[in-house]
Amino acid sequence: MFFALVVVTTFLMGSSFTVGKIGLNYVSPLLLVGLRFSIAGLLMAVVVRKRVRPDKLADWGRIFTIGLMQTAGVMGCIFLSLRTITAGESSILTFTNPLMVVIMGTIFLGIRYRLLQWIGAIIGFIGVFITLGFHLQLTVGTLFGLGAAVFWSIGTILIKLWGSRFNVWVLTAYQMLFGGIILLIMGITLETPKLTITPISISVILWLAIMASIVQFAIWFYLINQGDPGKTSAFLFLAPFFGVLTGWVLLNEVVEWHVYAGGALIFTGIFLVNWTFKKANQEFGIGKMTKSLND
Repeated sequence: MFFALVVVTTFLMGSSFTVGKIGLNYVSPLLLVGLRFSIAGLLMAVVVRKRVRPDKLADWGRIFTIGLMQTAGVMGCIFLSLRTITAGESSILTFTNPLMVVIMGTIFLGIRYRLLQWIGAIIGFIGVFITLGFHLQLTVGTLFGLGAAVFWSIGTILIKLWGSRFNVWVLTAYQMLFGGIILLIMGITLETPKLTITPISISVILWLAIMASIVQFAIWFYLINQGDPGKTSAFLFLAPFFGVLTGWVLLNEVVEWHVYAGGALIFTGIFLVNWTFKKANQEFGIGKMTKSLND
């Protein structure tokens, strides 16, 4: 069941890059992702209206912060990156986030990682370097792709830390709604809004709002709350595969060989980072990380 849910959610994650790129022909980036999550959040808010909701302002603040990171930050960066790079490249860069968790955990939380995990992180970042074409001249698109990975890393830790406080459907609904509203405001103020109403554009928005948002986020949050965030994040290597595959099938995207080579190293790095994750948790304690964050 766990693996089946992982496949479903990573397929929806990866294919959303391709579907989103199709949508950019009809809707400006921030407006598109803002509509996606505002619609998804409103629909979900109706569905969960009878479920237990937070009664403390601090808990609403936690949900808002998760929405700011996991929805507004991640998805805003992804859709802005799709203006200048392929869906496959954007998905590969975005899903380097498990590697960044190692760096952030060491610097900000004082967590100790095993040598094999550091080797995996180094291999992963070499993979990013190769994915970018063997040069460090980062384009705007690649910077946004990497920015999405940073926001996702922060969001993963926050969901693990705070997610148990909320019903998973309530958390899904309101973090999407808050993030969607932020993105709508950004779409109206930071870019020239464009919205062309066609059957294709409507289908894209509805697919992104329902399948790639409501269904995908609910499954993802459920999986994170059921296990260690690092172990769960290890399976995110499947999402770039689906991103590249659907980009090839639906958009006829030609991905250069170095993107595949770099992607293979990134996946290898993610695997090594998480290979000893369970053992490392037993030795140093995932509870230590949670206690440090609470303090």
